[in-house]
Amino acid sequence: MMKTILTLVFTLTISAVSAQSVVKGYVFEDLNGNKKKDRREKGIAGVSVSNGINVTQTDNNGAYTLPIGNDNIIFVIKPSGYRVPVNDKNQPQFYYIHKPAGHPEGYRYKGTPPTGKLPALVNFPLVRHDESAEFTALVFGDPQPYTMEEVKHFSRGIVEEVAGINNVEFGLSLGDLVGDNLDLHNPYIDAVKGVGIPWYNLMGNHDMNYEAKADSLSDETYEYHFGPANYSFNYGNVHFIILDDILYPDPRDGAGYWGGFRKSQLAFIENDLKFVDKQKLIVLAFHIPLYTGTGSFNPEHRQKLFDLLKDYPNTLSLSAHSHLQRNLFYTKADGWHQSKPHHEYNAGTTSGDWYSGELDEKGVPYSTMRDGTPKGYAFIHFKDNKYVIDYKVAGKPKDYQMEIYSPKVIPQGRTSAGIYVNFFMGSARDVVEYRIGNRNWEKMTHIEDNDPSFLALLYKWDNTETLMPGRRPSNAVKCTHLWRAGFPRDLPLGEHTIEVRVTDMFGRQFTQTRKIKVETPVAVE
Repeated sequence: MMKTILTLVFTLTISAVSAQSVVKGYVFEDLNGNKKKDRREKGIAGVSVSNGINVTQTDNNGAYTLPIGNDNIIFVIKPSGYRVPVNDKNQPQFYYIHKPAGHPEGYRYKGTPPTGKLPALVNFPLVRHDESAEFTALVFGDPQPYTMEEVKHFSRGIVEEVAGINNVEFGLSLGDLVGDNLDLHNPYIDAVKGVGIPWYNLMGNHDMNYEAKADSLSDETYEYHFGPANYSFNYGNVHFIILDDILYPDPRDGAGYWGGFRKSQLAFIENDLKFVDKQKLIVLAFHIPLYTGTGSFNPEHRQKLFDLLKDYPNTLSLSAHSHLQRNLFYTKADGWHQSKPHHEYNAGTTSGDWYSGELDEKGVPYSTMRDGTPKGYAFIHFKDNKYVIDYKVAGKPKDYQMEIYSPKVIPQGRTSAGIYVNFFMGSARDVVEYRIGNRNWEKMTHIEDNDPSFLALLYKWDNTETLMPGRRPSNAVKCTHLWRAGFPRDLPLGEHTIEVRVTDMFGRQFTQTRKIKVETPVAVE
């Protein structure tokens, strides 16, 4: 018996399929936790469900209907006050993959096998959860192991440090979960499982199927392991939108990739936001930063994204990819529509400078990034629709927030040497001050230059006469969170303490000290 074909009109097609069918189901409260809708379990009204483009909401009985093609992932958009099931790997289970024909042929790394006939109902269980408007999320940038040895570096250097962490609701990795070898997706999943909390992911350029001839197919293996590459969910008074912002192949020349969005993705964002309160904090997460100064992101697509957000006064973007750390602020001059700038946190990475540098006591590379930021991870603390970000350097106390660089000894009187401060979470908007001994506090000058602390690491590699274990770090790039001050000429002989005080964008203060000696200049004979 032939199925009835429902012809739907789309402004955007789903997988280039013109004749569409529909998917139906319920979002329900799973009282007994068996993930099945039992007779006494009621549907939940007003919950958003999506096919990756369209977004609808459940009716009073918890029922929904959506169009579906031959390559769709149907997912529930978790509402606040509920949680979705997780599997034994701590991966949230909020989606159903519908690919009747399975993944495309000829790919080195496989995707979803044929899923068969669409079920009569695709239901989504939710469990009621006492969800506070004040919560913390853990963020990893670019784990990016290229080998099993680097998976172990990630596990020993990062995951073991946060394993079993308390008072963190969920984690999120900002793409480049692996480095081109997609067979490492499962070892990565096994490693991050050790954190012990629900873990969300998004796709990076090194998670793609390079054999794909169309961008919509570049995420086949990613989808098989992690589900939809574009999705959203709510927690507290925050709405998270997770996006794949890699266009591959690059539409300009068919080679490489470019930062940006397909029309279908922008349609999903628009449709999703229709059901989101405008006073919520909107957190967008993607891999490639929105910064267009290097030509790495399509400026027209950034503007379209900004246009969609014009009525939302509380926003934050999260990105990674660059293997350094930056805080970017977009103003009206950049096409942002509001007087309050849009903040993008371009996060430091858990792989640091691609697992380079000297080895620590565990045999894990220190892997300091090219701007002098040590490898690490971030905690984002949410309170209602506000947020505060903490960067945690791996293997260091949580109060290690800056590196002070200066000579260990200087001559009394005039010197061209300076004091440098790399405040890892900083930007030009922060206030950095210093004093020596009990002198008055003075402001330091924000500069963009190579971090001398990082240069010292490079010089150690370049000047050794015996090869060191590990791999030389990458060459330095200019740091956007670096400050400098000179030495006063009237410092007396003896040991002194340099004290640095930072007031950050969130109004918090951090201090750190360093010792220096002043000695009598050596006479030239």
